[in-house]
Amino acid sequence: MKRTLPFPLPDGDDALFCLVRHGETDWNREKRIQGHLDVPLNDTGRRQALAVRRALVGIPFAAHYASDLARTLETARLILGADAPLQPHPGLRERHCGHFQGLLPEEAERLDPHGYARYASRDPHYRPVGGEALSETFARIGRTLDELARAHRGEAVLIVTHGGVLDAVRRHVEGLPLERKRDFPIPNCGLSWVRWGRTRELLAWAETSHLEAPARDEIAAM
Repeated sequence: MKRTLPFPLPDGDDALFCLVRHGETDWNREKRIQGHLDVPLNDTGRRQALAVRRALVGIPFAAHYASDLARTLETARLILGADAPLQPHPGLRERHCGHFQGLLPEEAERLDPHGYARYASRDPHYRPVGGEALSETFARIGRTLDELARAHRGEAVLIVTHGGVLDAVRRHVEGLPLERKRDFPIPNCGLSWVRWGRTRELLAWAETSHLEAPARDEIAAM
């Protein structure tokens, strides 16, 4: 079944990106800091990914990319199926949260009160021990999407990634400061459509209507 794209393909040097945050993990539910650690989806996350599969089936994407972390690769495979071409890309990873990875917020605060205060306040220049500054993550995401846009001029591309990446995307597009508190949603398996290249334009953000009827029977059959 072939379907049309919800937005026209761009002309010139731009690409059309459909960005999907990975499905829910138990660490998401606990609000545990994941960063670059590999965490599997839970059953809710798998149902969410299958709902994305139904929402996007038949849409003619020229390529499929995902962060190379386990939760995004699992999400992408549930969306695409086992045999569809998928290109893992480390540039699409979540921020590396250094010594806070694997901890609950209250544990991170006890470990390093001063550092965690800077982390929680979105200090762009604070780099957790062994990790990545928010400004570095922001720049990495911009470079990665520029690279993908150049490789796919005039094409539609599916990208499965992370909440922190989507946060950076929206700030790039709208020129929002990194230290400003996030006031927009980034739900697990929400769909966001962005034109990226010479022009950067937000076309749709965090769509979740496809998640209203989770595929419990499909999960049971897996």
